[in-house]
Amino acid sequence: MPAALRVAVQMDPIESINIDADSTFALMLEAQARGHSLWHYHVRDLALSGGRVTAWAKPVTVQRQKGAHWAFGPEEELDLSSMDVVLMRQDPPFDMAYITATHILEHIHPKTLVVNDPAAVRNAPEKLYVTHFPDLMPETLVTADRRQVMRFRERHETIILKPLFGNGGAGVFLVKPDDMNLNSLLEMFTERSREPLVVQKYVPAVREGDKRIILVDGIAMGAINRVPAAGEARSNMHVGGRPEPTTLTDREKEICARIGPELRARGMIFVGIDVIGGYLTEINVTSPTGLQEIARFDGVHLEKAIWDAIEAKRRGA
Repeated sequence: MPAALRVAVQMDPIESINIDADSTFALMLEAQARGHSLWHYHVRDLALSGGRVTAWAKPVTVQRQKGAHWAFGPEEELDLSSMDVVLMRQDPPFDMAYITATHILEHIHPKTLVVNDPAAVRNAPEKLYVTHFPDLMPETLVTADRRQVMRFRERHETIILKPLFGNGGAGVFLVKPDDMNLNSLLEMFTERSREPLVVQKYVPAVREGDKRIILVDGIAMGAINRVPAAGEARSNMHVGGRPEPTTLTDREKEICARIGPELRARGMIFVGIDVIGGYLTEINVTSPTGLQEIARFDGVHLEKAIWDAIEAKRRGA
C-alpha cells in the first residue's frame, strides 16, 4: 500500500461547494480514503518570502453529508515545501492573480508535486493552448482588431465570440449573420478589457452537445455530453447545460491520441477537453470538472485514476 501523503488543497471556500458536483471534493474524499492527510487553504493566503512558500491552512476532513461535509482543525502557517502534494484547484478566471499563484508554487515544484504543473498551467490557458492543434479545431481567430473580426464574420456568417480568459460560459455570444449587435458587443468587450477576443466559426452540432472528455496523465478515461438548454447556445452546466452519458467516437479517440502525449510531457495529470461535432474547442487545465457526473453515469470513479497517477509520480514511477 502506498505511503500516506501530506496533501494541501488550494481551492475556493469549501463551505460553499456543491458536494454532488464538485470534482475537488471527489478528489479529497478519495485522498482521505487512501489514508492521506488533507489541509485546506485559499489562494489569497499564499505567501512567498526568501524563497519559502507558506499558506495559512487548516487540517480538514470531509464526508458526503450535506451541510456537514467538512470539519476543520486549528489554522496553522504551513510550509508548503513540507507537503508531498499540492492540488491547485481554485476556479478561474485565469487572471494575473491566478498567474501569480503559479509563479509562487513553482518555487516548491517538483519537490512538492503540484497538480497540475504550475508552469505548464501558466503556459496553457484553455483557449490559447488549443491553438497549437489548429487542424483539430473549428476555424478560430484570436484578436482585438475589429477589422479582423468583421472579415471573419463575412467569411463564416454565424460566429461565436468568447472572452479569452473567461470560464463557465460567461460572456459567450452567438452572433448570427443578421445580428446588428456585433459592433456593440465589440465595444463592450473593449471597454471591459484590453485582452483579445476568441472568435470561432459556429459549429451547429453543439445542439447535440459539447462533450467533456477527461484525460488522466494523457490517457482518455471518461466523458460526459453536455446538452444546451432550449434557446441557449452554451452547454456549460453553470448555465443550464444538461449532462448525459456518452461514449467516444473514433474522431474523439484520434484527438485524445494526438494531444495526450503532449499533456503528459507537461505534467498535466488532470485535464478536461471540450469537443463539439468532432472539433476540439478547449483544453481545460486550470481546474477541470466532470468527475462526479461521469461516476453517476458510468460508475467509473476517475478520482481513483488521478490519485494512482499522483502516487506513481511521487514514487518516481
